[in-house]
Amino acid sequence: MKPLMDLFELGGRVFIALIFVVAGYSKIGGYAGTAAYMESTGVPSLLLPLVIALELGGGLLIIAGFQTRIVAFLMSGFCLLSAALFHNNFADQMQSILFMKNIAIAGGFLFLVVHGAGTFSVDGKLRKSA
Repeated sequence: MKPLMDLFELGGRVFIALIFVVAGYSKIGGYAGTAAYMESTGVPSLLLPLVIALELGGGLLIIAGFQTRIVAFLMSGFCLLSAALFHNNFADQMQSILFMKNIAIAGGFLFLVVHGAGTFSVDGKLRKSA
């Protein structure tokens, strides 16, 4: 049963992080459009490199399971902030759904904060060798 749980931990990390890896990568290719969207919502586009680094880098670190608790904490905050800044038009059903999606993902990251990355992770390997 333990090997199966280890695989579920790995799968969970991949599933929760993949959306950020893809989003961060797509923001590189669509930099101008993303910057314009950020400005249109009152968020300075000079923050875009930080957003890309957090989404792409944070997503990859979660997948690898390196510094998982710290990165998951930051990613949870990012999800909550993104929900508040970009998905706060509750009269629009799609924005309400996206708001709740961000809240749910933030909750998943909080589980990683509490439980860590698990066995199949860099953190797990470092813990085992210590």
